[in-house]
Amino acid sequence: MAFSPHVGSPSWIEILNPEVELGSIKYALIDFDGTISVIRQGWEDVMVPMMVEMICGGNLVSPEIEREVREYVDYSTGILTIKQMEWLAEAVRRHGMAEPLDPYEYKRIYNERLLKVVERRLERLRSGELNPDDLMIYGSRKFLEGLYDRDVVMYLVSGTDHGYVMNEAEALKITKYFRGGVYGALDRTEAHTKERIIRRILDEEGLRGNELIVIGDGPVEIRNAKARGAIALGVASDEVRRKGLNPKKRRRLTAAGADLIIADYSEHERLLRYLFKE
Repeated sequence: MAFSPHVGSPSWIEILNPEVELGSIKYALIDFDGTISVIRQGWEDVMVPMMVEMICGGNLVSPEIEREVREYVDYSTGILTIKQMEWLAEAVRRHGMAEPLDPYEYKRIYNERLLKVVERRLERLRSGELNPDDLMIYGSRKFLEGLYDRDVVMYLVSGTDHGYVMNEAEALKITKYFRGGVYGALDRTEAHTKERIIRRILDEEGLRGNELIVIGDGPVEIRNAKARGAIALGVASDEVRRKGLNPKKRRRLTAAGADLIIADYSEHERLLRYLFKE
């Protein structure tokens, strides 16, 4: 499917909110998985079957349960993993087909399965079979460099556990761009949620909303951004190809209230000039 922006939008960006105030960006909160990194591409294909398996407990899987899980995972993309596992524990209790486990046990099972895929990709990176940019959305490094060169203070934030985020960001050689820090999920605290970090940046720095841009491929960070009046840039990229539009992502980002949507960063120079009104 070709990228089809609204009337009046350039071909490389979809302008959903023509009233968005650009030109004053000083800070950026950027999601990691699917927005910059594709190391965890396909995580939904691990989480959905795992959740369905836990809910059904060996019983016949109904289309209704599978649809419920897929809709929840789609809606919750970008949230802390433990929050998704808390939902799973509640769903297991509600359906009554299996004994619920502790959410942290569900998280352990999920991570164990996903990390098999992740580790294979990191090993290809370590061996030199892949370059860091081969595991990033197309053009994203140049976009980060452009923000860094404009003295934008960037924060890298993810619902994935902090240790994994640090390891994967270092493998991609991008931590140097994030002067604001790297924030992954911490066990038994919500200190690193996107909502709290957005609030902290705005409040502690005394910013107006249009001085902060939030960039992500999930509805969670987009909703959090709009709740505080920040600029919301949705990245609706095909993670398998690392570029081009993913229509499903576009729909969920539009529904979440994104001001702007891009398919990738292939037009990073134009995008930067547009965001900064240069």
